[in-house]
Amino acid sequence: MTSRIQFAGRPLWAEISLKAIARNLKVVRRHIGPKPEILAVVKSNAYGLGAVPVAKALQKAGADRFGVTCGNEGIELREAGIRKPILVLTGFWPGEEKRFIKYRMTPTVTRLDDIRHLERAAKAAGGKSRLRFHLKINTGMNRLGISPSDIDTFASALAGCRHIALEGTFTHFASAEDFSARQTDDQEEMFRRCLDRLRALGISPGIVHMANSGAICARPDTFADMIRPGAILYGYYQSFDPPQKGQEVRERLPIEPSLSLRARIITLRDLPPGQPVGYGARFVTARPSRIAVINAGYADGILRQRTNRGCVLVRGRRVPLVGTISMDLTTLDVTDLPEAALGDIVTIYGRDGDAEIKVSDVAAEIGTVTSDLLCALGRRVPRYYL
Repeated sequence: MTSRIQFAGRPLWAEISLKAIARNLKVVRRHIGPKPEILAVVKSNAYGLGAVPVAKALQKAGADRFGVTCGNEGIELREAGIRKPILVLTGFWPGEEKRFIKYRMTPTVTRLDDIRHLERAAKAAGGKSRLRFHLKINTGMNRLGISPSDIDTFASALAGCRHIALEGTFTHFASAEDFSARQTDDQEEMFRRCLDRLRALGISPGIVHMANSGAICARPDTFADMIRPGAILYGYYQSFDPPQKGQEVRERLPIEPSLSLRARIITLRDLPPGQPVGYGARFVTARPSRIAVINAGYADGILRQRTNRGCVLVRGRRVPLVGTISMDLTTLDVTDLPEAALGDIVTIYGRDGDAEIKVSDVAAEIGTVTSDLLCALGRRVPRYYL
């Protein structure tokens, strides 16, 4: 294949289709209907693809809100011109509250003590309107969120606050893509009981949200007032159990992968049989072999778990990865592609002609999740937005 990308430095780059991301948002909107709000999750630098350009594209395409992990991620978006509401999903550390107020970010309460910190900061700020926050309830993930048994204590603490207001209430599913177990059903049931208890205590839960990408794909009863798509915005499905559920999802939600990761062959070496390649001699040639080297390694996003596993594309054909993936370099066996030449483009993820390497397929191959591979995309990899 050829590339119109012009660059200086290492011949390695990522192509990110903002059009695909915008289309994926519209596919999700059609799927959920007009009512629920869409909070686009752009944490971890938009899953490695670039938070600012991705958020700008999603804002233009109609995202209602954005979700980030921490204050620094939200500040980056604000300073880049993102004006939609930003929810800090994973709580905060005492001392961050002033930045939430200054940059108009919405904090999440995950511990009862958080209420006191927010009330004090909002009072000191002296604003005319209350600082709005979301409440996270732990329903079985057992990471963040107040316990269901703390609902009454939360209500009592909030009743004494004059400078903060509950805007939304949410929980997070541990295994929304697993239909062979009851965990998600149990979590949803517990969450709805907590919402009923809040209402019985005279507190409106506000914007109710629980559906992550997996639930958005296959559990319409969880859509509520707002959904939180992450990986599906970038064009990647979850691994559903049973597998036929995944096929149903792909037919209903025809999303488009947004990432292509490419490099060029920088060296070709002919080796006789019995020659080791790479660290630890984990690959030894069994025949006269031609080994190609690309300027990309685990520091760039080719996980070390791919050592001697899987393929990349050269001239539209699959060639195997061989030898230990190192920090900066990866080796390929192009023996069966004699026309391979110095400077040829190597597609690590993406399409080349009729062939395609999908991030989700590689994730399944090495036993991880798509998000792991996306977030592994190294900082030094140039990103080109198409």
